Amino acid sequence: METRLDAAGQAAVFLARSAKRVHILVRSAGLGANMSRYLIRRIEENSEIVLHPRTEIVRLEGGDHLESVIWRDNQNGQTEKNGIRHVFLMTGADPNTTWLEGCLSLDNGGFIKTGSDLSQEDLKEGVWKADRQPYLLETSLPGVFSSGDVRSGSIKRVASAVGEGSIAISFVHKNTSRVEC
Repeated sequence: METRLDAAGQAAVFLARSAKRVHILVRSAGLGANMSRYLIRRIEENSEIVLHPRTEIVRLEGGDHLESVIWRDNQNGQTEKNGIRHVFLMTGADPNTTWLEGCLSLDNGGFIKTGSDLSQEDLKEGVWKADRQPYLLETSLPGVFSSGDVRSGSIKRVASAVGEGSIAISFVHKNTSRVEC
């Protein structure tokens, strides 16, 4: 399974083909724990890619467009201003759903299960009382829908999340049941 960090590394390698310099800022100590060894090697061997461990963006500056990025080395506290006009963010893929445990069915990664991904066991454990199968994007709690990155099996792209949200709204209008968790 591809991780979000692998996707960020692949994007950096791709961008390095046409950019003068690609900076990868990683909040942790490095790439090792969360990226494939093959991809780490490709990044390390690419002179156009600069890795900044324990670093995070603290400010973006510009007028009508991005002109500079200021980042901080969290190990020594120093900030650095760089003339950069493009930023791509890939911030991780750990869902913040622990508060939903016992209320909605979650997959092993903590993502919300919906629609046909819900097993009969998921529905029995939940409070499914509807005399129908869950709608597309409907969770194990009738009338509650999930879309976007937090949904199990989602594509993890903004355009998809927006589309899923509009689909969920159409199902909300179909559903008139009261929801309680």
